Amino acid sequence: MRRSPTIYFTSYGLSLLGGGVSSVVMPLLVLDRTGDVLAAGLMATVGTAVAAVTGFFSGLLVDRVDRRVVSVASDLLAALSMVGLVVVEALWGLDLAWFLALAVVGAMIRVPGMTARETLLPALARLGPTGAGDGARPARLDRLVAVRETVGNVLLLAGPGLGGLLVAVVGPSPTVLLATAATGLLAALSTLVLDPRVGRVPHRAPVPSGATGGALRRAAADLADGWRFLARSRLVLGATLISGVFIAVLSVLQTTLMPAYFTAEDLPGLTGLTLSAIAAGSIAGSALYAVCADRVRRRVWFVIGMVGALVGFGLVGSMVAPWLVLGAAGLAGFLYAPAAAVLGVLTIEATPDAMRGRVLGAQNTVMLSAPALTSAPLAALAAVAGLHVAGVVIAVLVGATALAALAAPVFRTIDEPGLEERDDHALEGAAGAVSGPPSAGDDADV
Repeated sequence: MRRSPTIYFTSYGLSLLGGGVSSVVMPLLVLDRTGDVLAAGLMATVGTAVAAVTGFFSGLLVDRVDRRVVSVASDLLAALSMVGLVVVEALWGLDLAWFLALAVVGAMIRVPGMTARETLLPALARLGPTGAGDGARPARLDRLVAVRETVGNVLLLAGPGLGGLLVAVVGPSPTVLLATAATGLLAALSTLVLDPRVGRVPHRAPVPSGATGGALRRAAADLADGWRFLARSRLVLGATLISGVFIAVLSVLQTTLMPAYFTAEDLPGLTGLTLSAIAAGSIAGSALYAVCADRVRRRVWFVIGMVGALVGFGLVGSMVAPWLVLGAAGLAGFLYAPAAAVLGVLTIEATPDAMRGRVLGAQNTVMLSAPALTSAPLAALAAVAGLHVAGVVIAVLVGATALAALAAPVFRTIDEPGLEERDDHALEGAAGAVSGPPSAGDDADV
């Protein structure tokens, strides 16, 4: 039972559900208390910036402290921060300063927990259902990653929907966030049920007491190792850049282009429906991959995903007709989802466990920063040259990324065993990731 993936996905889902609820409630709460749209935008910007910076350093923590403990502590602290917000409202009243402080604290708490939670799944896969290490088969990892993608996509719909429902029933009140606190507490308790071995980190040689300067230099070197690995591993870097482009595109579609387009077409209700179509398509696509992962070659899934993204987002960017955009969004989500799962599996397989936290932290920093690089420029382009021009740029960006991914040599051999070992120059950068030899039995335990 303690090695059951169901426990992991319960914790993962509860944490995402709470985040989805707060993503809807917090902006509405800020608008209700301040009456200022700029305040809501400022809070979102500050939270994103702090999350990106925290992601830069979070891997150091995850590669040093038991990963299960980090995940549990993150969920508990997130729950306490929601309770604290209710207390602040009761005692002093919420204002912009409090909201900004909460955005900073929330980002600092959430990102290490997110990174730690991601590192637990590969360990769970290796541990296997019997604890004898028989779960290291690639097909098992593929299925687990696909299920995680499915759960995440479902909660992209369910979390904000539940948040909106709670606001509709209770109103924009801080007490709504007690639901988020409850999900955080339940997520922490679920993670505690997992086998403790899933959270173990590789053995590290102890730092001599009093060697503060040496410890700081070692931390800086370890951090550099993670980024060096990301830069040198063609597979991991390619997967990160592809994912970053699609996250940036989805962000600008969600926040700028789709609302503006459907408002201009006098169909504002289709904005949410189109975004839901992407999520619904992704749910179906990742579920299909979970069922058929071991029956179809990874390269086939990858090619279908890249071609589907090129066609689907090309039609979305064309903005030819509202209902065509809606259908294309669902198609793009459905066809790209299996490729996204494949990229996740490849990254896991190519990353040494000793530096998994740092590499994931570096990836999360890239993912969190990606929307900032596209949202403002594309919004400005839409304002100056028109929505259709911005849509064409989106289509070209996705198309160029998909074609480059299909042509990249590293993604042509993703079905061959030992791919991560062949990326020799990347693994050389990881040589300094663990200062001491692994303890006897580490590999057997996890």
